Amino acid sequence: MPTITQDAQLQTVITTFETTPGTCQDLLEALQDAYEQFISKQPGFLGAGLHVNDAQTRIANYSQWRRREDFQAMLRSDEMRARNRRINDLCKSFEPVMYDVVASFD
Repeated sequence: MPTITQDAQLQTVITTFETTPGTCQDLLEALQDAYEQFISKQPGFLGAGLHVNDAQTRIANYSQWRRREDFQAMLRSDEMRARNRRINDLCKSFEPVMYDVVASFD
């Protein structure tokens, strides 16, 4: 489960995917499979969530890692590079961006 606190010593990654209603479900299934079969088993993985908008044109992914290097190593693996090629075919674009939590509110 992701933790959103400004004092957490971890790496937050938010990835947005631009997709179409016709491919949204296929993309969600590819992302869920990637998390269940590979990403969640990688060193440093802490948690993630997938979000889809009502129009099924955008997917947002929030993930957390112990260290930036853990996320980068996962991305550079042969397995994830192959999965990202498939994911890229299912969307117009996607971009993972690393963030630091600067504030959180309850």
